[in-house]
Amino acid sequence: MSPHTHGASERPLLVVVSSLGQSTREPFLASLAGHYRVWLFIGGPGRADEPSWEVPYLTGHTVVDTLDADAMLAAAQKLAAEETITGILTYDEARVVPTAVVATALGLPTSEPEAFARCRDKTASREALAACGVPQATSVSVRSLDHAREVAAELGYPVVVKPRHLATSIAVIRADSPADLEVAYDAARSATLPETPAYYEFGVLVEEFLDGYEISVDSACFDGRVVPLAVARKATGYAPSFEETGHVVDGRVDWAADDELMDVLVRAHAAVGLHTGTSHVELKYTSSGLKVVEINARLGGDLVPYLGQLATGVDLSLAAAAIATGAPVDLERTESRVAAIRFYYPATEVTVRSVDFDRSLLPAGTERAVPLAQPGQEMLLPPRGFGWMSRLAHVVVVAPDTETAAAALDAAAGALLVVTEESTL
Repeated sequence: MSPHTHGASERPLLVVVSSLGQSTREPFLASLAGHYRVWLFIGGPGRADEPSWEVPYLTGHTVVDTLDADAMLAAAQKLAAEETITGILTYDEARVVPTAVVATALGLPTSEPEAFARCRDKTASREALAACGVPQATSVSVRSLDHAREVAAELGYPVVVKPRHLATSIAVIRADSPADLEVAYDAARSATLPETPAYYEFGVLVEEFLDGYEISVDSACFDGRVVPLAVARKATGYAPSFEETGHVVDGRVDWAADDELMDVLVRAHAAVGLHTGTSHVELKYTSSGLKVVEINARLGGDLVPYLGQLATGVDLSLAAAAIATGAPVDLERTESRVAAIRFYYPATEVTVRSVDFDRSLLPAGTERAVPLAQPGQEMLLPPRGFGWMSRLAHVVVVAPDTETAAAALDAAAGALLVVTEESTL
């Protein structure tokens, strides 16, 4: 346990579990640090991490296995003997359940751990949604390739194959034929992430393919309310994968006035039992109506909460912290504009020497332009790679409308400077 005095001691103490990458999570800690004394729980199984980029935002930290609820609870109780902990939260998908266990044990605001577990397990989510009649894709957890073939034949091609335990569209693949299905099944069955074990007996889902366009909705859940704060139109690429290549949040739209969306959101949250916290729900507007793709009990990734803040003025990070501490939630909209992010990829799989931007060429409205690839990194394009394995850089822009935002992101590509082992892109 290592305290660092930082800011006024009268501010409430908030425990944050895990920090992940600076490129997409720094805005979260930066927002919190202005209003809370932030104490970071950091570490994994057998790993004694120390904070680095997080240090300027922290009052202190504890090195603990953040996948172990009992270890975290012991650490929290030790901290609580010296400080008053007002809340605990995480945006790390792998840690939502142990964080909820600790919050429950400490009597802090949270939904029940079972609700978080239900959201983590895509099969349990589907079963809960189906029991409450929430519109969604038909989904079957399969036990073998032969079983997958049977389900796909019943659903009719195309189908979507995905891992039961992962997130961010990793190893989610469309299969248009039995041959495609075999490739997709193998990819979903073998897909892993660090510290995210494939612990389900039947770890692959075969689902109905939904037509239409996809959105994600980051919502605040408190006092019996579900309030959409950031609704992002999702861009995907690298078919048959569903690599998330960008997001657009239109802050000019009052999504709470969309009766169909609100009906589905409220019923979906009730179905999984998520009533206190934040959520990231993915949905599709299909030819037969709005349907749930999945529901996650955390804020979204890819800087979607930050886009929501830029587009509407509502700080989703502070909303999450207020809910976790039982404080009033500030949902006043002070902006009405468009915010968008785009991720840039190499044309082919290459090894990177350097990535940077010519800042003089970045368009007006650029909020962030961040290199992501590291020197010496081999860039693997989907389906071999995904996310951080594939992305060279990202740019965030704000604009008065979606067309101007798209033009700015197109222009930003011209400012990207990439040197590879073979050439300069």
